[in-house]
Amino acid sequence: MTAIESGQQVVDIVIIGGGPAGMFAAFYGGMRQASVKLIESMPQLGGQLAALYPEKYIYDVAGFPKVTAQELVNNLEQQMKHFPEIQICLEEKVFQVVKKEERLFEIVTDKGRHYSKAVIIAGGVGAFEPRKLELPEAVNYEKKNLHYFVSDLNQFKGQKVLISGGGDSAVDWALMLEPIAEQVTLVHRRDKFRAHEHSVENLKKSKVRIATPKEISKLHGADAIEKVTLTDCKTGETEDIPVDAVIVNFGFVSSLGPIAEWGLNIENGSIVVDSRMETNIPGIFAAGDITTYPGKLKLIAVGFGEAPTAINNAKVYIDPSAKLSPGHSSNMKF
Repeated sequence: MTAIESGQQVVDIVIIGGGPAGMFAAFYGGMRQASVKLIESMPQLGGQLAALYPEKYIYDVAGFPKVTAQELVNNLEQQMKHFPEIQICLEEKVFQVVKKEERLFEIVTDKGRHYSKAVIIAGGVGAFEPRKLELPEAVNYEKKNLHYFVSDLNQFKGQKVLISGGGDSAVDWALMLEPIAEQVTLVHRRDKFRAHEHSVENLKKSKVRIATPKEISKLHGADAIEKVTLTDCKTGETEDIPVDAVIVNFGFVSSLGPIAEWGLNIENGSIVVDSRMETNIPGIFAAGDITTYPGKLKLIAVGFGEAPTAINNAKVYIDPSAKLSPGHSSNMKF
C-alpha cells in the first residue's frame, strides 16, 4: 500500500457490497495478491441471502445439490479467511465515488473516506429496505419482538408467532416455523395468497392458523408486543390475539440510491458493463445482480463468474504489465 497526503492508505481495490459476488471478488482479489477493502452497508456480510432468507435452501449453485443461504455465506466467509489481510467495513454506507486521477479513487461514506486504485461495485439490487408496518406504535417494538428480517428460526421456539404477509416469504416462514413455534398465525389482507401454488397447498395442510382477509390494526404491550388486534377487511370486526413475536413480510423497496449519481451508465436500474465487467468510467468495474449487458441473467452462479472477471481486469487496469489470467488455483499453495 502507498500513503497519500491525508495519511490515508490507498488499497488496490475497494469492493462496494458484501453479498455473494462481493465476497467472492474479495477472495479472488487475495488470489491476485491485491490489497482489498470490502465495504458493506448492512451489519453482516451476505447481502440478501443473510438478510432475507438465511434458512432457505438454494438449489442452483454449482457443486451444491442444495445449500441454505446462510451456509453459503458462511462458506464464502471461510474462503475469504485464506487472506486475513482483507479489510472488511460493515455498517458503512457509500455516498460517493470520485475519480481523483487515473488509478486513484476517493470513496466517501457515512463514516469517512477510503482510497483505492480501482473500484468494483457489487451492490446486488442496490440498497433495500423492508416495507414496514404503517402503525404509529410499530417503531417502538423494532429490535424487540417486531421483525422484518429472520436470521435464526430457533429464536421462536415455543412461541406464539404472528406473521403478516401474502407472498412467498410469508408463507415459507409460516411453514418453516410451524414445527418450531408453539403456534403460528398467518395474516393476509386478501383471501388469496400470492405465493407459489405448491406452497399454498402445503400451508392449507399444515397446522398454521390462516387469518384472511384481515390485517394488523393495533399493537399492544409495554416493552414488547404482547397482543395484536386484527381487523377483518370486509366486515370491520376485530379480534385480539396474544403473541410472543410478530414477523412482517410486506416485501422490500430497492433502489440504486447514491450509485445513480456517480456518472455511470444506468439501464433499468442496473449498471451497464462490458465483457471485462468495466463500466463507462475506466477503473470502476461491477459484478453480480447490479450489472446489465446483453443476455444478462441475475443468478448467484453468474455473479460468481463475473467477480473474478472484474478482479482480473481491475488487476490489469492497476498494473498494465500484469497477466490477465492468474492460472489455475490447483497450482497455488495456501
